[in-house]
Amino acid sequence: MQHQMIFVNLPIKDMGRSQAFFRALGYDFNPQFTNEQGACLVLGENLFVMLLVEEFYKTFTDKAVADARKTSEVLVCLSAQSREEIDTLVAKAVAAGATSPRAPQDYGFMYGHGFDDLDGHTWEFAYMVDASKALG
Repeated sequence: MQHQMIFVNLPIKDMGRSQAFFRALGYDFNPQFTNEQGACLVLGENLFVMLLVEEFYKTFTDKAVADARKTSEVLVCLSAQSREEIDTLVAKAVAAGATSPRAPQDYGFMYGHGFDDLDGHTWEFAYMVDASKALG
């Protein structure tokens, strides 16, 4: 089975603050799917994250919503074109209010680093020397 798109849904506390944070990193939002309750963060051609205000997020599940500052509910990992791209993005995130709880990971064939966003969600980025060989 092969899927064409991905939509990751994340609960957030403050829509304006979250949008400003991701815009500071160079991302944009699809206005067709963005309002005061949810914002469609565009990560790539077919890669999207729906930032949903917590009360709205709760309408999609009967489960308790995890506090990402205290528990890990998901680790979002995205590919990068280079180590420099990762370091630049993490630096921008930290300057915009994120934290970087772990040091960069350098495995020779793969380099990774990341940050926890304003709501505590972990965003990781990986550069693989030859991703096509590593992923089969």
